[in-house]
Amino acid sequence: MSIAAVIEEKLNSAFSPFHLDVINESNNHNVPPGSESHFKVTIVSDKFEGERLIKRHRAVNSVLSQELAGQIHALAMHTYTEKEWRDFYADNTPESPNCLGGGK
Repeated sequence: MSIAAVIEEKLNSAFSPFHLDVINESNNHNVPPGSESHFKVTIVSDKFEGERLIKRHRAVNSVLSQELAGQIHALAMHTYTEKEWRDFYADNTPESPNCLGGGK
């Protein structure tokens, strides 16, 4: 199973999201072709209701702790409630920056 599929499965199970995008952005970075090391996750869940951004990110990090300790080098997270998503972000998810890796 691909790392993207594992991420998607774990986040679906933990957050029952209204919307979930898991995008492998490794090809936009200074990594070998075919890598699965850089990801962008956009997740919309009622479980984020009333939670500050840091707590939302910690919750995602906790669910993906095994992958973050190994295969994932970078994870861009965009965590929203359904209202935030509908009112502001559905058509305007931020782009991830390019990465040169290794302090370059």
